[in-house]
Amino acid sequence: MTKLSVIYYSSTGTLHAMAKRLAEAGEKAGAEVRLRQVPELAPAEAIASNAAWSQHFDATKDEPKATADDVVWADAVLFGTPTRYGNVASQLKQFIDTLGPQWAQGLLADKVYAGFTASMTAHGGQESTLLALYNTVHHFGGLVVAPGYTDPLKFADGNPYGVSHVTGGSNDAPLGDAQFAALDHMAERVVKIAGKLSA
Repeated sequence: MTKLSVIYYSSTGTLHAMAKRLAEAGEKAGAEVRLRQVPELAPAEAIASNAAWSQHFDATKDEPKATADDVVWADAVLFGTPTRYGNVASQLKQFIDTLGPQWAQGLLADKVYAGFTASMTAHGGQESTLLALYNTVHHFGGLVVAPGYTDPLKFADGNPYGVSHVTGGSNDAPLGDAQFAALDHMAERVVKIAGKLSA
């Protein structure tokens, strides 16, 4: 059975919803799945300044947190991060930066990786965030299995680098059919390719 880890950071819940959908799709594709959130790094006053952030933090604070073992264990890893100035959020980056010992032992290599993200605006840095994330995967010796345009549904979601969503700056723009289909496709593709490699 292919082992899939979905490791993400979410401030207000969009990435959390995307991660849950990917985990469900991975299980439907026949994978054993670990869904893991990285720890919050922001100070309490910053979290409290945004009602949605505060509510999401309280609702998910007891969920399983990611460890290095969740990456080492997996045949495939899906990393999720909101865009932060067109880059990976510090919370996910900090987790990745702790993986030096595993990287040095070659334990992060030869796995399948892909990413997912969300931003407030349509041109808010989704592509650059995913490409920045993949710089790390190259250093791992990992294999980027982005969805590309491997299914016609990708022309609806429009992102060959991974899966992304435009929130519109509020939770009033929930994930829709195009995003769900794209998330399902990415999970299925990653599990399929990882299964072929492990075989």
